[in-house]
Amino acid sequence: MKITVVGAGAVGATCADNIARRELAEEVVILDIKEGFAEGKALDIMQTASLCGFDTRVKGVTNDYAATAGSDVVVVTSGIPRKPGMTREELIGTNARIVETVCKNALEYSPNAIIVVISNPMDTMTYLALKSTGLPKNRIIGMGGILDSARFKCYLQKELKCSANDLQATVIGGHGDTTMIPLTRLASINGTPVSNMLSAETLKQVAADTMVGGATLTKLLGTSAWYAPGAAGAELVESIIRNQKKVFPCCVYLEGEYGQNDICLGVPVVIGSNGWESIIDFKLNEEEQAAFNKSAEAVRNMNGVLSTLVA
Repeated sequence: MKITVVGAGAVGATCADNIARRELAEEVVILDIKEGFAEGKALDIMQTASLCGFDTRVKGVTNDYAATAGSDVVVVTSGIPRKPGMTREELIGTNARIVETVCKNALEYSPNAIIVVISNPMDTMTYLALKSTGLPKNRIIGMGGILDSARFKCYLQKELKCSANDLQATVIGGHGDTTMIPLTRLASINGTPVSNMLSAETLKQVAADTMVGGATLTKLLGTSAWYAPGAAGAELVESIIRNQKKVFPCCVYLEGEYGQNDICLGVPVVIGSNGWESIIDFKLNEEEQAAFNKSAEAVRNMNGVLSTLVA
């Protein structure tokens, strides 16, 4: 197995590090346009091999897509990160051109690869990747919902003072501060609804904190987060490489599911060796469906902006 991570910034390097530690492939290639940057990150990771006990080979290259040939999965993290006060949507102009170019170059050498999109604004970048490459829809997956759900569990954990690993909590919809939908009604701890343990007011605050989870970190750090996004990307890659059939909320192309068409949006999907294999229907109630429709409208408007940029 071979995995390529495009973008050696904080998210890309963290994702590659997690992939190497989990030994998901014989070789991981990190590619970046900055001379020597990916090479340095790869060497740094390789120097942890004897400390962390993995045998995956990690190689860094500068804009050499030939080195990525034969990749089973290509993770796209490249693009400019958010700054404090900046929305994911404000990244669209620059990152659209980057993502389109990356996908084209990667597929030239790895035509059978599954593409994982992490670059922001993630929903629109996933849609762009699908439309610009012409790949089957199951081979283009946006990661955002996995990260958002991890943040949801983190905030629930703080309130419940429990293990995050005992929580089941999912965020669907767009990967944006106003478009994501933490499903508090369905959140549970080992099968028991968290609404039995937390007040409606507390759950509302948890949902609000989840929605601005990325912006909160950007304000604190001065740039986008990287540990959780990188780990979330690796979690998705693992289910693909190991054909685990895990159910994750991911940004995928909808054709009538959840009442939406011709849009990439976060819904629960089964992830295996073919990419995303099926969509799980959570049977949203009226309020949740209305929120999902509103999220779709916002993402669709963003996609409309995209069409003017890449025309």
